[in-house]
Amino acid sequence: MKPTGQLHDLGQSIWLDNITRGLLTHGTLQRYIDEFSVTGLTSNPTIFDKAIQEGGLYDAAIQRLTAEGKSGEALFFELAIEDLTRAADLFRPVHDSTGGIDGWVSLEVSPLLAGDTAGTISAAARLHHAAQRPNLFIKIPGTEQGIPAIEASIFAGVPVNVTLLFSREQYIDAAQAYLRGIERRIAAGLDPRVGSVASIFVSRWDVAVKDKVPPPLRNRLGIAIAERAYQAYRNLLASPRWQHVAAAGARPQRLLWASTGTKDPAAADTLYVESLAAPDTINTVPDKTLQAFADHGELRGVLPIDGGDAEDVLAQFARAGVDDVALAAQLQREGAQAFDQSWKDLIGRIDGKSTAPEKGNPTREGHS
Repeated sequence: MKPTGQLHDLGQSIWLDNITRGLLTHGTLQRYIDEFSVTGLTSNPTIFDKAIQEGGLYDAAIQRLTAEGKSGEALFFELAIEDLTRAADLFRPVHDSTGGIDGWVSLEVSPLLAGDTAGTISAAARLHHAAQRPNLFIKIPGTEQGIPAIEASIFAGVPVNVTLLFSREQYIDAAQAYLRGIERRIAAGLDPRVGSVASIFVSRWDVAVKDKVPPPLRNRLGIAIAERAYQAYRNLLASPRWQHVAAAGARPQRLLWASTGTKDPAAADTLYVESLAAPDTINTVPDKTLQAFADHGELRGVLPIDGGDAEDVLAQFARAGVDDVALAAQLQREGAQAFDQSWKDLIGRIDGKSTAPEKGNPTREGHS
């Protein structure tokens, strides 16, 4: 059995952190499903920007939608929904067979709404309705302004992938927002089965400190942060508050590991997959990492529910001058800014292709 199959049997879902029209039209995504046990997919503005930049597979659709009078964000969301509904249909059998636990794809609201709670709530509802798929998450950042939008969207029945989480505390805020939304639905007599995941970004921690800590600590911070968050996740699922809503039919908001492609060429290319194996979680990986783990990855054990040595490792980073609380806030700000820039680049690229379509080769399968 491939290592990807072993992870699946352990209870961890493997999702692809990529979407391109080429993945769909060339049958690559179906092959990943069949051969690598891939059961879902995530996207973000950077992924779409690369997909549209790196080839001509979107040019005809851009010209068609331009002729229909669409432009800018409206045109982009038409393209994205075309791709993601096709992907959602591929994963629909998984979604149905798992009772809605697995088999999801994700579409992000405009990053320009990051500071606009009401605008985010409205956009999430609009995109969810436009997609007309039960297994499509709307991605909302777990920022200060995003937290109330998450609660409101869950209450409205919109499935949410909470993105841009970097710490245990940020995860807990997102989980509490999800719980409040579910509790409000129960109080209102509504179905509590609204899907959600909470996405912890991992490798960006190690990139941020790679030149600031001694060699023995390199590539260890992200995993320690993840272990700490996993402990909080397991504690929440064991809590009386969660047990109460679960008894009413609510589904867990699953913890998702994001940014799990290895950035350090000196580290193993399967580092964050092998280190973050855990039941009832998701690891969303770029193509290169997926292929590497399927080829030579090893399942070495599972994350300890008590956090393992996370606190000891984090204490070593503190002694090396790393303030993980301040860095978590910084990483979330920088992540939001990066998506904002990718969004502007994406819309500019679409505008350029709308007026002067480029001829190119079929897109390469890129990832962020």
